Amino acid sequence: QLQAFGGGLVQPGGSLRLSCAASGSISSFNVMAWYRQAPGKQRELVAAMVSGGVTNYADSVKGRFTISRDNAKNTVYLQMNSLKPEDTAVYYCWATTVDEYWGHGTLVTVSS
Repeated sequence: QLQAFGGGLVQPGGSLRLSCAASGSISSFNVMAWYRQAPGKQRELVAAMVSGGVTNYADSVKGRFTISRDNAKNTVYLQMNSLKPEDTAVYYCWATTVDEYWGHGTLVTVSS
């Protein structure tokens, strides 16, 4: 199981760090990622990290968001800086081995 937390209300330009904690070892996951879904929009990929450490980001968050993982804590993080109102969404963590796993979402609201 995956559990995401760390969302909240932040002003434009602010920062948040999301965490995704796994109930077991994350070292077995081939890919871990963060998705988001804004109201009225489709879920989209925000950032992904493969087991070798290669990362990929949506163009809209490049240079602002950073995905990282701590295998010892079985946790994946999403550091979000310079937040914009358009980053407002429910954020979900996702992981895959042979199967896919979704965490419950955490709401991020960027507003003044």
